[in-house]
Amino acid sequence: MALSPVIGKLLHKRVVLASASPRRREILSQAGLRFEVVPSRFKETLDKASFPAPYAYAMETAKQKALEVAARMYQKDLRAPDVVIGADTIVTVGGLILEKPVDKQDAYRMLSMLNGKEHSVFTGVAIIHCCSKGSQLDTDVCQFHEETTVRFSRLSEELLWEYIDSGEPMDKAGGYGIQALGGMLVEYVRGDFLNVVGFPLNHFCKKLVELYYPPGRHDVRRVKHDSIPAVDTFEDLSDVEGGGSDPAGGIEGGPGGQAAAGTRGAEANGAVESPPPFPADLLGLIDGFKASKALFTACKLKVFDVLKDEAPLKAAEVAGRIDASVCGTGRLLDACVALGLLEKTDGGYRNTEVASRHLASDGEYSLHGLVTRHDDHTWELFTRLEVAVRQGPNAAAGGKVEDPAQSQQTTLQFMRAMHGLSKLTARRVATAFDLSRFTSACDLGGCTGALAHELAHEYPRMRVTVFDLPDVLEHVACFQPGGRPSEQISFVPGDFFKDSLPEAELYVLSRILHDWPDDQVHALLGRLSGRCKPGGGVLVAEETVDEDPAAARSNLAAALSLLVRPRGRGRSGAEYRDLLEQHGFRDVQVAAAAGGALHLLLGTRASPP
Repeated sequence: MALSPVIGKLLHKRVVLASASPRRREILSQAGLRFEVVPSRFKETLDKASFPAPYAYAMETAKQKALEVAARMYQKDLRAPDVVIGADTIVTVGGLILEKPVDKQDAYRMLSMLNGKEHSVFTGVAIIHCCSKGSQLDTDVCQFHEETTVRFSRLSEELLWEYIDSGEPMDKAGGYGIQALGGMLVEYVRGDFLNVVGFPLNHFCKKLVELYYPPGRHDVRRVKHDSIPAVDTFEDLSDVEGGGSDPAGGIEGGPGGQAAAGTRGAEANGAVESPPPFPADLLGLIDGFKASKALFTACKLKVFDVLKDEAPLKAAEVAGRIDASVCGTGRLLDACVALGLLEKTDGGYRNTEVASRHLASDGEYSLHGLVTRHDDHTWELFTRLEVAVRQGPNAAAGGKVEDPAQSQQTTLQFMRAMHGLSKLTARRVATAFDLSRFTSACDLGGCTGALAHELAHEYPRMRVTVFDLPDVLEHVACFQPGGRPSEQISFVPGDFFKDSLPEAELYVLSRILHDWPDDQVHALLGRLSGRCKPGGGVLVAEETVDEDPAAARSNLAAALSLLVRPRGRGRSGAEYRDLLEQHGFRDVQVAAAAGGALHLLLGTRASPP
C-alpha cells in the first residue's frame, strides 16, 4: 500500500497529530507524512462498562482526543487545522481493558494477567476533517479500529520484575512495549505489528485511500458530530504549532478543501440542491445473497481445492477439472476475484491465502463444511423466512424441529460445519481464562473434540471428556489428528438432559445453551450445579444478543440465526451471567473471543449455604 499519492493530496494541508506518543510520531514520520504534534488534553474518564466492546471504547477515546485538539486550536486563533488524527491503544484480556499502569505494582498486576496467555491489542483511530462554517467549527469524523492478537510466553517472577524495574512498562498500554525490551516477553503476534506499537499504519493508509480516492462522489459515509468538547484554556498548544503547511492551500475535491467549501457555500445560498448520499452499503446488502451463493457454488464444485493443488489455471482448465462449462466457470471465477477470494493474473486464476486456508476442503482451519451446511440446509430455511415470520420459526423447517443427527449424511455435514467453527475459536476459548487449577474437564456436546484438543494442549495436566450423542460420536474418529484421540481425551456417549454426566472439575458448554428454551437451560444448569463440587467451574461460550441499541450491529450474526431457529432464543451476556448465578455459580468472570464474536463466562461453584 503506497501512501505517496495520499501524501501528495495532503501536501498543502495542515495536519495535526493529537498525541504525544513518540511511537506514533515515528511511525507516521517514517511513512512520509508531514504533521504538527498537539497533545490532547482530553481526560480519559469514559465509562468502559458503557461500551458494547473494547474497540468501541478505544474509538470513542480517539475521537474525543482529536475533537478536543480541533476545538482548542480553532478557539485559540479562529483557524481550524485541516486534518486532526487521534488514536488510542488498549490491551484487553479476560474482558478487562488494560491501559497504562499507574505504578510498578499496577504494572506487575497487568503483566501477571498477560503471562502465558493470548490477549488483544486494539487501536481506535479518528481522522477529523475540519473547516469553518460561519463562525462555527464544522467537523467530519471518520473512525476505524484494528485488532492484533499477542501471546506472552510463560515468564518467571524474576523476569517480570526485571522488566518492570527497567521502567519501560510505565507509559505503555498493558504495561509493555513490544518494540523494545518488551519484545522478549512475546511468543507470537497475529496481525499488524505496528498496531501493537501504537498505530495501525496499514489500515490508516487504506482509510486515507478510501477518503481521497473514493469509488464515487458519495460512496464514503462520514458521521457528523455537532458537539465539540468544552475546553477551559487554550494556551501552550505545541512548540511547533505554527510550523505546519499553509492551511489555505485547499485540495480540489478533497475533504474540507476548495470544492467542498464551494459546495457548502452554494447550498447556503440556495443555488444548489445536493442529491442524497449514494446508498452503496444498502445496495451491497440487497445484492448480498448473490455473493453468498457464488461462494457456496465455488465450494460445492471444489474450485478452491483445484486451485490449491494446481495454480495458476485458466478458466478452461478449471472447467475441465470440475466438469463444468467454460463460459460459466469463467464467470464464476471472475465473481470470486471480485469477492476477493481469487487472484487473476496473466497466467490464470489462483487462490488468495484466505481461500486456501478456509475454503479448500482439506485445510486444518477449513470452513468448507460450514459453507456446505449453509448451502444445503440454511439456504432453504431462509427461502421460507416469510413463512417463519408469519407463522413462527418452526414453519421454516416444515413445522417440525430438525434433528441434525437424523441421517448419517446430515450428521456428518453438521459435524464438519461445527468442527470448522470450533477450530477457529477453540484456542481463544481455551486460553481466555486461566484454567490451570482444573485437572479434569467435560465438554458437553463437544462434537468432534476440537475444543477438547486445545484444552489438552494448553493444560497438559487436564484430562478432558467429550460427552455427546451416540450417533455423533460414531463418526469422531475421522476428525482426530492421526485418526485417534490423544491419551488425555476420551469420548463418552450420552444425552446431557437424561444420562448421568461424567465427573469433572470443569464443565464446558460451548455454543450449546442458545439452542434451548429457558426451561431446558435451567434443567441442564441444574444438573451441572448438582454434579459440580464446590470450587469446580462451568465455562460458557455463546454468541450474545445485546439489548443496547448502540451494539445492534455487533449482534448481526446472532440476530440472523435466530430468524429461522426452531427452538431456543438469543440471550445477552448479562442473562447468561444471571443464569449461572441462579444455579450457584459465583465469581463469574467475563471475556470476549474471536473479535467479540463469542461471549465467554467462567463461574465457580459456591459451597452450599
